[in-house]
Amino acid sequence: MKKLIQSISLFFVLGLAVLAPLNVVAQDDKVEDAQEVVAEGAADVAVPVSEEPTFTEFMKDLFIDGGIEFMVVVLLCLIIGVAIAIERIIYLSLATVNTKKLLNKIDEALEHGGLDSAKELCRNTRGPVGSIFYEGLSRAEEGSEVVERVIISGGSVQMGLMEKGVSWISLFIALAPMLGFLGTVLGMIDSFNAIEEAGGIKPTVVAGGIKTALITTVAGLVVAIILQVFYNVIVAKIDNLVNSMEDASNTFMKIVKSRLDK
Repeated sequence: MKKLIQSISLFFVLGLAVLAPLNVVAQDDKVEDAQEVVAEGAADVAVPVSEEPTFTEFMKDLFIDGGIEFMVVVLLCLIIGVAIAIERIIYLSLATVNTKKLLNKIDEALEHGGLDSAKELCRNTRGPVGSIFYEGLSRAEEGSEVVERVIISGGSVQMGLMEKGVSWISLFIALAPMLGFLGTVLGMIDSFNAIEEAGGIKPTVVAGGIKTALITTVAGLVVAIILQVFYNVIVAKIDNLVNSMEDASNTFMKIVKSRLDK
């Protein structure tokens, strides 16, 4: 009897030793399956990250939404106007000279080197002031009155050269907003046509036309504002040059009269 009990006990222990590892493996498999399910659920509920458009892409979309036929013309107004403005600013900046220093050199040249030396000095001086003085000295032998008339006529010519191209900037300042308003009117017409076709007013029906209208208006106003700033800078430079030319011309005539009277 004892042997039978011992055999049953030994068989029971061996059975436990065999089943225990299998139970652990099964539990591990269940844990791994649960982790996979949780991971898949997290992936399903993950919020997608939306990339914001770059500035270039944003401007390109606005350009297309505003209507290429109008936006191209407005852009050309901006490009041509800015190009003319930059050229004028560079020209006027190079035309600016120290008139007091130039007049002192002309006085010294007339005193020590004569008329030819003064003419050479004016010829080598950049800007409208040197050109006007050179024309005046070229007629100095005909008297101070002739020199004065030459100075006045030369100033008018130089004024025209300084204002060259400025009228185009004024044109683009006026033209750009008008093109924008024209695009606004056409965009509203498209909106009303869409309402008529749809048989009722819906936000999605009129949104496209209103968006086009607003974009063209904003584009025209922005171009006009930019060109207006350049225009004011150019006008201010021209006014400063004209005032400097008039003041220098009066002093120049006094120098010429004093030298010719000797």
